Amino acid sequence: MKRATASKEGNGSVRIAAGLLVLAMAVAGTVVWGTRTSSQDPRPLEQVIIAANTFYAGSCPILAAHENGYFGAEGLNVTIQPHTSGKAALDAVLEDKASLGVSADIPIMFAGMRQQPIAVIATIFASESDYEVVGRKDRGITTPASLRGKRIGVSLGTSGHFVLDAFLNRQKLSPSDVTAVDLKPEDIAPALARGDIDAAATWEPHVSAMKKALGTNSTAFSATGIYEATSSVSGTRDYVENNQEAVKKVLRALIQGGRFCQDAPEQAREMTGRFMKFSAEELKEPWALYRFRVVLDQSLLLTLEDEARWAIKNGLVGDKKEMPNYLNNIHLDGLLAVMPRAVTVIH
Repeated sequence: MKRATASKEGNGSVRIAAGLLVLAMAVAGTVVWGTRTSSQDPRPLEQVIIAANTFYAGSCPILAAHENGYFGAEGLNVTIQPHTSGKAALDAVLEDKASLGVSADIPIMFAGMRQQPIAVIATIFASESDYEVVGRKDRGITTPASLRGKRIGVSLGTSGHFVLDAFLNRQKLSPSDVTAVDLKPEDIAPALARGDIDAAATWEPHVSAMKKALGTNSTAFSATGIYEATSSVSGTRDYVENNQEAVKKVLRALIQGGRFCQDAPEQAREMTGRFMKFSAEELKEPWALYRFRVVLDQSLLLTLEDEARWAIKNGLVGDKKEMPNYLNNIHLDGLLAVMPRAVTVIH
């Protein structure tokens, strides 16, 4: 796949840009959200920092556990560290800036290929409807085949990158048939609206923002059936193994958070929308297809292996030719102790 750099940003008027700017400022500064607890509770609280993409609905169980006091009830003082992608959240963990991080499976796959000591403690979200390729009709994009020769915005090294390549493959196109423009997730929608790129491959809520900005000038191709989006919680192997009781407490709180997101959708959308700078109504349609469950499923291992083969084939991991045993990147003991029926990983 040919790579290009993005053109210099102009004065965009897309609504999402303002919300993302606020979030980016929060990431760059010291804005965090600490656990809400009762001042009358005499117990010392254990400190945990969780890095999460707070501009993504898949983080709802984390946000709910924080906002509803589930972390505090477990004796945890959790700080949510905001990011605009799961890749950035997992990087914060690897750089020892956070205890745990929430990401899609692609960053976990790359960490395993690079022999970085990541340990997944649970998957908390899944959806088959969050990823699309959106193009501009005025650039001649009306069918998947018309993507040939076009500049497509994507965040390289993320799940959006994997989805784009898988989508092109299904359309009998090669990554070399398009020019990939590497952009941060929050920069994709404004770039497409300005016309800096012809199309983009990304996830919600950026997909909805692009379609709303372009209106009848947009053409969208769904990735349903190509990729199931997930959000998983990971820490370094040392942190997870040395803080197993804290991990169990986090898991118990996340189980409650997941139930809230699943069983109280209106309240959950309103809460998540505050973090995302979106209205609850804007989240209503995709929310019906979201699954908020705390699990460790065998499908995660199979997905990581498929993605590793893709990374090797496309030379995304240097000259590495062998995939690791991703079972070594899964921490089973925590969820087995808290909710054993949620573990279907063969071990």
